[in-house]
Amino acid sequence: MSDHTHLRLDRNPDGVAVLTLDNPDRRNAMSDQMTAAWVAAVDELAGDRSVRAVVVTGEGSAFCSGGDTGWIAGEPDASVDHLRSRMVAFYRAWLSIRRLEVPTIAAVNGPAIGAGLCVALACDLRYAAASARLGAPFVKLGMHPGMAATYLLPHVVGEAHARDLLLTGRVVDAEESLRLGMVSRVLPDEGFLDGVLDVARGVAANAPIPTRYTTLALRDGGHADFEAAVQWEALAQPITLATADLQEGIAAAQERRPPRFTGR
Repeated sequence: MSDHTHLRLDRNPDGVAVLTLDNPDRRNAMSDQMTAAWVAAVDELAGDRSVRAVVVTGEGSAFCSGGDTGWIAGEPDASVDHLRSRMVAFYRAWLSIRRLEVPTIAAVNGPAIGAGLCVALACDLRYAAASARLGAPFVKLGMHPGMAATYLLPHVVGEAHARDLLLTGRVVDAEESLRLGMVSRVLPDEGFLDGVLDVARGVAANAPIPTRYTTLALRDGGHADFEAAVQWEALAQPITLATADLQEGIAAAQERRPPRFTGR
């Protein structure tokens, strides 16, 4: 386990790494210390080829309550240019999880609000606990949405639902978030993280090279058009056909046994 302020990074021997936002007394609000720790942890994971999937979750009853409103409202006399520079750095720090080329999974164990929701939206997969609530109520606080909310939310739930959520600022429960497509599955509160880790272990057990290329192919809403998809796959698939893992996968299927992928 790597120690960071307001953040824990655990690496499991099955190739799954877990990032836990760890400031439960503040409902895992994004403090300056947590932000710096997040960047450092993502840097660690980006350089670790043994990591095959990353799970993001929150300590305590919340996933993440969003940005620290203390500093957001703490500079009433600051210039727009100063605030813009600070916001861009903040966004880039937290959205750096999109640098990772392995599947990222948000385990939304409780409320995911504002910028906290956007961190979940920046992940490749999202699973919600039954008691979780999700929303981007920026306008209710008197501010424009941030953390790429106006990009991420339409890509995940579609334009109509995104407009509804961003313009009303309403917060939805786990079942509605599932209907909207904001999450892929709702799991019981009891044993929630274990259930998500089971999914992550299944992802990590797949051949890492095609998993990485598939993850990249699906980022940002997928390909620009049909021809772009054909061209990408015509290159990416032969890359995986040349791997030892392909031979192992075919042999395991023929022998009716689990494959043992090595990433070669």
